[in-house]
Amino acid sequence: MRSRPGSVVAVLAYAGMSPFETGIVTEVFGLPRPELDVPWYDLAVCAERPGPVPIVGGAAIHTEHGLDTFASADTVIVPGVPDVRGESSPELVAALRLAHERGARVVSICSGAFALAAAGLLDHRPATTHWQYAGLLRRRFPLVRVNPDVLYIDDGDVLTSAGSAAGLDLCLHLVRRDHGPSVANAVARRLVIPPHRDGGQAQFIEAPVTVDAGDDRIARVTTWALANLREEITVDVLAARAHMSARTFLRHFARCMGTSPARWLIGQRIQASLPLLEKTSAPVEEIARAVGFASPVTFRSHFLRVMRTSPSAYRRAFTTTS
Repeated sequence: MRSRPGSVVAVLAYAGMSPFETGIVTEVFGLPRPELDVPWYDLAVCAERPGPVPIVGGAAIHTEHGLDTFASADTVIVPGVPDVRGESSPELVAALRLAHERGARVVSICSGAFALAAAGLLDHRPATTHWQYAGLLRRRFPLVRVNPDVLYIDDGDVLTSAGSAAGLDLCLHLVRRDHGPSVANAVARRLVIPPHRDGGQAQFIEAPVTVDAGDDRIARVTTWALANLREEITVDVLAARAHMSARTFLRHFARCMGTSPARWLIGQRIQASLPLLEKTSAPVEEIARAVGFASPVTFRSHFLRVMRTSPSAYRRAFTTTS
């Protein structure tokens, strides 16, 4: 018996794909995680026709699952399409529509949004895809409300993500929806990635940030900040601990972390508030102080911007699904 919605996940394999997007889904949903002590997912890799599926590099994935298995899953994921200018097959379109009609969550990664759009599942909905394809998606499917500036969009039963790596953000978001932030954070730690990335893909369009993970001074400062989020932490405080001028520190921090110290701190404080909202009955005002926000008004404002919901609504959602 399925323990909760979303427990059976099906991901589509298609000829000519890069295995990265399918690997993301496999890593998050396919590996057993008994240490988390929650009912985990059953994963099925599916293809339009069972058998060998040729992928990039001359290799192949062999699967015994077809579109019947795909359409019957609780969560169906399309990690891409062979050609963003081509037509999705009638069989895939029918399977996506059937899954959606059955009440499944329908998810796309990167160019997979084109398949969802072909099935009509994105009509009059907000959706995203890789920024490089956003204009084409808008032209081919004018009923879709394309937003090219975000990492992913959760529209309830239909979810879309931007470029390949944003698929990880969306998969973690699904885990967070199903099992709460503590479990999602544990999976993120296993993957050695942030549990939630602030910002959107617009930052990658013109000039990607070069990440320098080798600056021990920044690593030491961020470790200290995470242990002292309740304190008042300014750029001057961080720069002094890094033995840099404020200007030099800002430059080094942006290069290493891909954002400013202020935005990074806000993101970390929001993340620190999630288990408190989920697991305690502490007032929002108390939680705001505990994670370092100057006032509950400031906390609510930043929480709404980052999480797209209020702290109280977030708490209600997780207490009613636990």
